[in-house]
Amino acid sequence: MGQADDRTAINPAARAVAPPFTPRQPDIPRQADTLQQPHSPGHSEKARSRVNLAVAIAGLTLPNPVMPASGTFGFGAEYAPFIDLNRLGAIVVKTITLHPTSGNPPPRLMETCSGLLNSIGLQNPGLEVFIQEKLPYLRQFSPPLIVNIAGRTVDEYAELARRLDAVAGVDALEVNISCPNVKEGGIVFGTVPAMAARVTAAIKQNTRLPVIIKLTPNVTDITAVARAVVDAGADALSLINTLQGMAIDVETRRPALANVAGGLSGPAIKPVALYHVWRVAQAVQVPVIGMGGIMNARDAIEFLLAGASAVAVGTASLVDPGALMVIIDDLENYLVEQGLTDVRELIGALQI
Repeated sequence: MGQADDRTAINPAARAVAPPFTPRQPDIPRQADTLQQPHSPGHSEKARSRVNLAVAIAGLTLPNPVMPASGTFGFGAEYAPFIDLNRLGAIVVKTITLHPTSGNPPPRLMETCSGLLNSIGLQNPGLEVFIQEKLPYLRQFSPPLIVNIAGRTVDEYAELARRLDAVAGVDALEVNISCPNVKEGGIVFGTVPAMAARVTAAIKQNTRLPVIIKLTPNVTDITAVARAVVDAGADALSLINTLQGMAIDVETRRPALANVAGGLSGPAIKPVALYHVWRVAQAVQVPVIGMGGIMNARDAIEFLLAGASAVAVGTASLVDPGALMVIIDDLENYLVEQGLTDVRELIGALQI
């Protein structure tokens, strides 16, 4: 995913077919429509204070299980005017590569039915700029900082891990082996269990930080990749990354995205994401961070019930910059309504 300035990077010739992605209400009910509003009558401060939202992921203690998804949150400063970053379960920054990356040419965003196609191509300023210019700002916030990394080769992944290991303020690495819209690395590493394991092992050999491997759904059996990276030392998993997809401009008879294909996110992929999280949570013994189409607290609760220990929210924040705060508040309200005192009582509590 990219930054806010990419939202208007839609081919003008395609606008008659699909208008640019603009902030609007989701096409499914918001959580506020189905649960009581935060701090509403009947949810006393005393009752809310008895609820524990903290969860543990890969040796880290998160104050709550809700975090932004990498690629949709920039480097935190972009959302600081809209939300309190100190209330997040963790801060997850967009993917960092060893060297600056310009990303794919526009158009690279396309709104679809209940979703968003993106072909940003991991645009970022590179590791050195991140360390020197972005990290000092992020250090002022209290939630754990998770840095997402991607490489073109196994050696690049190892080098990123080695250099970030020596930097103060980084609490964990999320490893992107699942990006569907770059021509080198990315999804290539994530679709072959042996290669995914090789990347994981190289990273683990070069860092003491917790390592979270981000999995792609664009495989025959996601549990095979999950087991391979866990056996290679992964401390946690996050899933799913976007599904591969495309759109066509029927007026020009050309792909709507300059890169032809991109990654589909948003409510349209939630059932697929939920299924993969449920399968992987049963297949491995490490924590799982679930993501994919989470638009409200009820969506987040489904992922927790399916076995996720935490959730990441992406496209919802592009629709409503305050979505993360609403989800955290409404998750707490749900626990109070259910007579629960600890969010961990929901994790894996699906009854079949």
